[in-house]
Amino acid sequence: MIPAVVAVAVGGLLAIALFVPYVARQYRRRGELGIGNAALALAGLVYSLALVAYVLLPMPELRPDFCAVHGTSGPQWTPFGFLDDMQKEAIGTGVAATLRNPALTQVLLNVALFVPLGMFVRYMFRRGVLATTAIGAGVSLLIEVTQGTGIWFLYPCAYRLFDVDDLIANGLGALLGALAAPVLRAVPGQRLDTDPGEPRPVTRSRRLLAMICDLMAFQFLGAIFVTLGNVLLLVVHGELIMGTTAPAELAGYAEVNAAAPLVPWFLLAVVVPLAGKAPSLGQRIVRLQAVRSDGRPAGPGMRLLRSLLGVGGYVLLTQLGALPGLGVLSTLSLILGLASLIALFTTAGHRGLSYVLTGLRLTDSRAVDRVEVLS
Repeated sequence: MIPAVVAVAVGGLLAIALFVPYVARQYRRRGELGIGNAALALAGLVYSLALVAYVLLPMPELRPDFCAVHGTSGPQWTPFGFLDDMQKEAIGTGVAATLRNPALTQVLLNVALFVPLGMFVRYMFRRGVLATTAIGAGVSLLIEVTQGTGIWFLYPCAYRLFDVDDLIANGLGALLGALAAPVLRAVPGQRLDTDPGEPRPVTRSRRLLAMICDLMAFQFLGAIFVTLGNVLLLVVHGELIMGTTAPAELAGYAEVNAAAPLVPWFLLAVVVPLAGKAPSLGQRIVRLQAVRSDGRPAGPGMRLLRSLLGVGGYVLLTQLGALPGLGVLSTLSLILGLASLIALFTTAGHRGLSYVLTGLRLTDSRAVDRVEVLS
């Protein structure tokens, strides 16, 4: 269970970190997100991490008697050697007893382990059956060599067996997965009804997706700048190499952690609206654009104002509200966030609070691009 739990946990964290660039890629490539495609991408990510975890975990403690306790008897080079193991571990006669044989169970699990790989590689990467099977065999060989070398000589000896039967079983699993790959077409939310370059309606879900991308971008960049600020603080105090002091114990820690998130806020809430056609990074990602009531693109000043009345203002109030004596700003940020969310569901065209206050409206950026080309 340990590899499975680690794969799900790490996969979830990676999915959060990669969410914004993934949405941006999908909108550029497909013209929309596609829930089915996102679900398959997440499943493929978790499965890939599960394979890695299966190879590495659990890692035994490295002790002086490691090889005596954990060392294997050496590689198993005899094809179909599991048949002899089945005879040794037979627990009865008949079909039911054969299926319960531990040696056979191990082979069947190795086959099943690589079926998803074959399905994902053939379906998502558009590879043929032979190429997919070869890729599966190559991945299996990499796994077996990693195990046979004690994780590439990290350990003094191998603690898992290099088994040629595993190569055969994994390759068979990849082949079966490649043959079964068309089943993934049944996952809903993958089909494109219109050309990627065609404008789409401004829907509630699309607006929410833009807001989520904005908030995640603020949080992710904020965490990066806080980390860089703490590292810089350690360098300035000469504690990075010595490692005797935690950043929180150094002078200037509170100031660095308060000021660092303001840098990405300025980039996302001020620079992006002034430099681009969209009032926010999230709206740019989902290909939304702010226009005036007459259909003309909004100017930089109006885009900036919309940003400060929307997610940009919400994030700024939240960050400042965390400072001593400014707790009232956290309350204001909560009020602004709730009002914006309610307005998103109740205003015409899902304009939201910031668009109503600025007199702007939202449209698909592809529609604006077409009008500019025609004019």
